[in-house]
Amino acid sequence: MRLLSCLLVLSVNVLLGQQPAAPERKLESLLLMPEPKAMRGAYSITLPNSQQTVFTCYRESTAAHNGVEAYSTEAFTKLGLSVESFAARAKTAADKRLLQLKPELIKGEDGRIAYAVYRGDSPLYATLLIAPSIPKIFAELFGQEIWAVTPDRHSLYIFPAKAELLQEFAADLAERYATDAFAASCEIFSIKSGAEPRVVATFAGED
Repeated sequence: MRLLSCLLVLSVNVLLGQQPAAPERKLESLLLMPEPKAMRGAYSITLPNSQQTVFTCYRESTAAHNGVEAYSTEAFTKLGLSVESFAARAKTAADKRLLQLKPELIKGEDGRIAYAVYRGDSPLYATLLIAPSIPKIFAELFGQEIWAVTPDRHSLYIFPAKAELLQEFAADLAERYATDAFAASCEIFSIKSGAEPRVVATFAGED
């Protein structure tokens, strides 16, 4: 009986050893990372009405201690892309990531959904702001226009376009922006289907 048990354990271990390992996720090479204007580099762009935020060409990297890094001149030149072409491809890549995620829906005191948030350990959440599908996802819930804020790289908040509602959370957002080592943006972006995100306000000052 003991011999049979040993043989069964051995067989299971052999079968487990023969199963192919899960493929490693391919690192993202097309990222537009929002960051404070002081971080502007050669491969940064701005969105309409933005005064405090730039979007810089980034990529994931296992060598970077925070998992992402801005492109160097040498690395970007090897891509053979203009910044504009990179940005267009980054939007498509952001859309693919967005459609694989589900936001948290946060209710207010009245029991209704007040806002939505994408957040986690990944530093890529802020890059979802440029995903073209965002307004379509939230149109039924919040209307044809939404406001998006990303105080740090690990979160993206989606609100209905109501200044009084977002004002309730302004202090918390400002604190996140001010205290995070990798702050993203202190600006509020209006997003509509078929239009580029446009800054409508800020939730924190910038020196």
